[in-house]
Amino acid sequence: QVQLVESGGGLVQAGGSLRLSCAASGRTLRSYAVGWFRQAPGKERDFVAAISWSGISTYFADSVKGRFTISRDNAKNTVYLQMNSLKPEDTAVYYCAADSIATTTYDYEYEYWGQGTQVTVSS
Repeated sequence: QVQLVESGGGLVQAGGSLRLSCAASGRTLRSYAVGWFRQAPGKERDFVAAISWSGISTYFADSVKGRFTISRDNAKNTVYLQMNSLKPEDTAVYYCAADSIATTTYDYEYEYWGQGTQVTVSS
């Protein structure tokens, strides 16, 4: 079992930045690909970014390319989502998830999920 806890969310003005963290406990995260997803009120959960277990491969939704980066520190059992140039449409609850098989953009393939952290971007 892997327990994931997100942190770093909050309220920020448009154009600002936040860094989300996804910390794991129970098992080392180094064997898992990790994805970030987000869900805005009344909308479906959407893929944001993913990183392979090695950190070599990363993937981003078109809506965040060039603004968000994803990284990992396996020694700290943590994955980060750096969010720059934030827009009001980035407002959502952000979730991290871990997958032991593949780096994927599909939420149903992830085995473990955190509880989410709220990001609110004001205009």
